[in-house]
Amino acid sequence: MICVDELGPVIPRTFPPSPAWSPDSHRIKAELDYSRGPEKTWVYGGLRPSDGQAVTLTASSRNSVFYQQFLQQVEDANPDGEIWIVTDNLSSHNSLSTRTWLEDHPRIHHAFIPVGACWLNLQEGWWRIFRKTALAGRSFANPDDIAYATTLATSQLNSRAKPWIWGRPAPPTRRSSVVGSCPDNRHDGRLSRPARCHHPCGQRARPRGPS
Repeated sequence: MICVDELGPVIPRTFPPSPAWSPDSHRIKAELDYSRGPEKTWVYGGLRPSDGQAVTLTASSRNSVFYQQFLQQVEDANPDGEIWIVTDNLSSHNSLSTRTWLEDHPRIHHAFIPVGACWLNLQEGWWRIFRKTALAGRSFANPDDIAYATTLATSQLNSRAKPWIWGRPAPPTRRSSVVGSCPDNRHDGRLSRPARCHHPCGQRARPRGPS
């Protein structure tokens, strides 16, 4: 399974840094750049949740031709088995040209997510990490700079990739027990909290810690 999405358009400009604090405890500030030039770059991305590896491709526009080039790159990165592409039902994803291309690549299948359910696509979460690694606080003069940053950031993220798992991990289970201080060992040293020993000594149970 590969989660696929497009990021963009990314305009060559100076991107603000990620929210953070400086060593002298001041919020990092940067001059905002609102310029918008005619050059735009789209970033195609595909995340393999089983191991966290990603594939990216930069393109000058978002259309069927570039999407098919990206699918070819995904297929080359996954030489074995069936490939299920989880993505939205964009026109370039389901165009006649793309469906015709898929006939010659029978290993690739689409699983379109419902409208308004982008959270089902784990690639959306990967984009957040990508923006921080590739774009935040950097200046780009042209699309070539963006393409270089995309390639470098993808390589860096893949070098420390981990499997993506749905939801948060369950908190560790801690079982607490208490030990009675009664010299009589008739209760085997374990009482329920907050318990008092039933022996005539009447001493309270004291915590023992996790078991």
